[in-house]
Parts: sequence; structure tokens; C-alpha cells
Amino acid sequence: MRYTKIFIVRWSDSDANGHMRNTAYSEYAMDTRMGYLAEHGFPYPRFEEMGFAPVLLREEIDYLRELRLGDTVEVDFTQLGLAPDASRFKFVHDFWRPGGKKVARIVVSGGWMGIETRKLIRPPEALIEAIAGVPKAEGWDELPPIKRRPAEPA
Repeated sequence: MRYTKIFIVRWSDSDANGHMRNTAYSEYAMDTRMGYLAEHGFPYPRFEEMGFAPVLLREEIDYLRELRLGDTVEVDFTQLGLAPDASRFKFVHDFWRPGGKKVARIVVSGGWMGIETRKLIRPPEALIEAIAGVPKAEGWDELPPIKRRPAEPA
């Protein structure tokens, strides 16, 4: 099932021309991702308790149409790739106007980082199950798992 959040472009999300500023796109995408995770058992405090958190390694934004102050926009959340151990992900956020016109697309690549080790980790099974519920986007691909040194347990 498609997961979406609806936003109204606020004054603080706009630039001097009345257009939605570039960082607001990233913030709406992040709010959508974190909203999904919170609704599926992983609000931010749970990440703190478990000692890991999501980390973005790359973000790409394609602007297709303008969004302006006061516009309504719907942001969805799909997966474009996942490692077999779920340590790495590639997520997509498409931005839609009411009526179905796409206005932007954000693709983020990242993983799950251990707070103390500062390295990518395999997330717990409950989070893997939550991610499995994120719909797959067209072009989905399997990503490489994290590399382990020979002495590291799997």
C-alpha cells in the first residue's frame, strides 16, 4: 500500500521568489520517511535506545515543476533498492500536486549506522520487517551488503 504525507508550503519553506526552497524538499522527504518508520514501531527515541540511526550517504533532487507558498503537495515513500541484509537502502520520494502532477523526485541512498561504532550495521529484524512493507519502485535493484572483515561475526 502506498505511503504518503500531505504538506502545505509554508512561508518558512519558501525563498525570496515565493518558491519552495530546495532544503524544504529534503525536509518533507525526511518527515515522510521518519513518519513511516514511527508508525511502524521506530520513532526516533527507539533508535536512540537501540544505539543506531539512519544515515544518508547521497541525495539527488529532480525539480520538475514549481511549488509555491500555500501550495499543497503530497509526498510518497517507496524503495528503489535494498541490500539482502538490509544494511543499505535506496529510497524514493515523489512529490505530487493534487490531481496527480509530479513536481519533484528525491532519491536518497544510505544505511543504518551504529552510534558508537560509526559504521554501517545490519538493522534489527523488526526494522527489516517494517522496511519490507515499503512499496518497491519501478527499477528496484538489490544493493550490496556491508563488507565484513574476516574476524567480524555476521
